[in-house]
Formats: sequence, structure tokens, C-alpha cells
Amino acid sequence: MHEVSSSCCYTVGHSTHPVDRFISLLHQTGIDTVIDVRSTPYSRFNPQFNRQNLEKSLTEEHITYEFFGDRLGGRYTDPALLLPNGTVDYRKVQDTEQFKKGIGRLMEIIASGKLVALMCAEKEPEKCHRFLLIAPILEEAGVRVVHVRGDGTFQDHGTSESRGIK
Repeated sequence: MHEVSSSCCYTVGHSTHPVDRFISLLHQTGIDTVIDVRSTPYSRFNPQFNRQNLEKSLTEEHITYEFFGDRLGGRYTDPALLLPNGTVDYRKVQDTEQFKKGIGRLMEIIASGKLVALMCAEKEPEKCHRFLLIAPILEEAGVRVVHVRGDGTFQDHGTSESRGIK
């Protein structure tokens, strides 16, 4: 098991893993709460990660599932939150009330002693909003962020080379 600091949050991408492999990644770290930060918690190609299927699988393994995609998701269509080229401006998203409330609730869960993993579909953390949008805010608040890679290795966000917000 990875060494856990008193205020720590993991991130993990479900990728195309079979659900038992994904749960194994969670168990090896001691994660007891999965916060789903997908804007749309469904997958045509990996139905084992559709919201209801995943919640059932996690519950059977005594892992709490919570959906935060409505607060901490990475997809936005509001023109006020987009750059001129149509991509999401994460700095603007971080200033929204909805995002701030999501971060506040996430911080409460972490402070309660739960060992949390933010989950999205993308296996490479550097390509995901959990790395670009959420992790920097957590680190600024003093929470250590650790990315669980698909092979079971860990990447400390604080030592990542590509930390900039896009």
C-alpha cells in the first residue's frame, strides 16, 4: 500500500479495465470512497463503468460511490466558460459557484477521514481534467494529490512535470 498523508486524495481513470481490475487498484491503495467526476457517467464501450453498474460493483466491495460530475466534471457548453477555440477554460470553471461548492464538499469528505479517489474515464492523468482542473485546487488547499496509474504505480501530482492549467 502507498504511504498516505493525513490529507490525501487519489485520482484514477477507469480506462478499459475489467471492473475487477479497477477494484483491485482501489483496494491496493485502501481507497474507500470513489468520487465520480465524469460529466456523463456512462460508457458505450465499457458498460461496467456506467453509473448504476459501477455503483453496484463498488458497494459490493464496501466502497462508497458518489457522483460529482455535475459539480466537478470537465465538460462545459456555456460560452462564458470556453476559450475562443471552443475548449474549456478551466480557470473560469474554477471560479464558478458550482465548482467551488463541489470542492468544498470534496474537502469535507477528505477531512472526515475517508480515503478518496476522484475517478474519470481517462487513464492518463495528464490528459484529464482531474489533473488539470481539480488537482491544482486541492494542492493549493494543502491536500496531497496522488494519481493511480493503470499499471498500479503512483504519480505524485506535486512532482509532475506538466502541472499547468490549460
